[in-house]
Amino acid sequence: MATFVIQGRFSAQAVKGLVAKPEDRTRTVSKLIAACGGKLKDYYMTTGEYDFLIIAEAPDGEDAVTAALAAAASGSVSKLTTNRAWTARDFKKIAARAKGVVDAYRAPG
Repeated sequence: MATFVIQGRFSAQAVKGLVAKPEDRTRTVSKLIAACGGKLKDYYMTTGEYDFLIIAEAPDGEDAVTAALAAAASGSVSKLTTNRAWTARDFKKIAARAKGVVDAYRAPG
């Protein structure tokens, strides 16, 4: 399975709900990702530009985006980003492949 990093922001209404009734949303997020064919690895609340960070495994990008779209459809989250992640070992293999085809590309001009 591929690894994905999903970040997003809570809507004002979602923040109001979390403050009125504090809860750990890990189980809810895990259930959504599982329904889309994936597995939740980690779920963090963050400060800064985003309110949360999810690390999940899924068969492909469609599964990860499906989960993000379903959450966004609720109106409780926005500014979602979904990024594919690779381990350093796996990315080394990708770089080695690129080395083998670098001559196939010509820069503009």
